[in-house]
Amino acid sequence: MSNLFSNNKFQNAFSIFLAIIIFVFLSFLLLAQVNLLNGVGGIIGYGPKDLISTQIQWSDVLVGLTIYLKTAVDFAIIIGLLMSKYPGFKNRVAIENGTALGNTLGTMAVLALWFFFKEIKWLLALMVLVASLVLLELAKGGIHHIEEAEQEGQKVPTWVKVIASKLDIFLNIVMKLVEPVLSKIMPNMKFDDTKQLTFWGLIGTSFTIPFILGLDDFAGYVPLFNVVNVLGFGIGVFLGHMILNILLFINPAKTITIVKNPIISLLGSLFFIGLAFYGLYEVFHSIQSIIIGRGH
Repeated sequence: MSNLFSNNKFQNAFSIFLAIIIFVFLSFLLLAQVNLLNGVGGIIGYGPKDLISTQIQWSDVLVGLTIYLKTAVDFAIIIGLLMSKYPGFKNRVAIENGTALGNTLGTMAVLALWFFFKEIKWLLALMVLVASLVLLELAKGGIHHIEEAEQEGQKVPTWVKVIASKLDIFLNIVMKLVEPVLSKIMPNMKFDDTKQLTFWGLIGTSFTIPFILGLDDFAGYVPLFNVVNVLGFGIGVFLGHMILNILLFINPAKTITIVKNPIISLLGSLFFIGLAFYGLYEVFHSIQSIIIGRGH
């Protein structure tokens, strides 16, 4: 049996199987949370329109999958570093379980906040405002990855560099204005690589970073919740996490190179900026309705 577990092909197959099992389990966990939230919502007087639909549309799953993979660059880099520092099958299992659970609980926490406070217009406006600022930070990160790619010798198309340069100037101006707020929100994506972690310590570290990323990334998606079904979207996010986990374990270096592709980074940054301004538009209308409501 020990020879079986030391076989690389078996380890890869087991890791893929484990990632799929975790994805299925966490998807059912999300469904259970949605049913619980709907039950509580019914008790406190929520109408049918205020409850979360439990029908899963594949289009919503695809949106969640696509957006998650566009936001997963930092996650891929951090987990890649953990994997290189802590090789071995046992550590692989710890990282796989910790990252999946952390990402899920961060997502579920934001979902619960959104569900209970979306009727409080000023609080929802505040959530969307914070989400929009997070998205602008993610957009800035995408530009940074383009710069890194060029420094590492990758061939970056001229049109990508031109657009990225103009976006960088714009985002630098915006980020200077919002930095005092963002510094309190965005996670510190560093860990002490001089400290040797135990198995449980590795699970804790693998959990913490994706948990914080799950909080911030899913908070950034709040403006989309009026457009997509939250349950299907969340399952898409979990699916994206599963795919990224599998690819990282099969070939971490290649996976990180792919997710840092300059064109993918640019498209992600443009999407984040567009979604951020859509969120700010929603905030403006929320504040406007609050003021009008008070006027009456």
